[in-house]
Amino acid sequence: MISIKRLSIPFTALALTACVMPQAADVTGDKSQLQIRQMQTREYEALNKQLALRSTISTLQDLGFFVDNADLDLGTVTATRHRQNSMRMTVTARERQGERVAVRANARMGEKGIDDPQTYQDFFTALDKSIFLTRNRVD
Repeated sequence: MISIKRLSIPFTALALTACVMPQAADVTGDKSQLQIRQMQTREYEALNKQLALRSTISTLQDLGFFVDNADLDLGTVTATRHRQNSMRMTVTARERQGERVAVRANARMGEKGIDDPQTYQDFFTALDKSIFLTRNRVD
């Protein structure tokens, strides 16, 4: 007859290996959360949240995205682009102290977050141009 003590050792080892947490590098890749947040965020002066979101919507449309949801009260815009791979981008605008707005873009392909700086640089370059045109009322 097998003793309970002999059976409990393999089960205990199995239970302990199932509880191992992934390392931070597994979750965030090579970059820290702070580095990712910095490349996803840009601040604009002399701008309000509504103007930033209107410019964001037109920028996303110019880049080939379809706007799925826009909430000016919450300050969020979510859009999807269907090309070779589907990309979903969520942009939030938060008012800061002294007529400043922080705009943060978060891009995803499927369940995987995009941490390629070029994606965010391209978006913010287009957004900069759109904000300039909107501020100067150029259509």
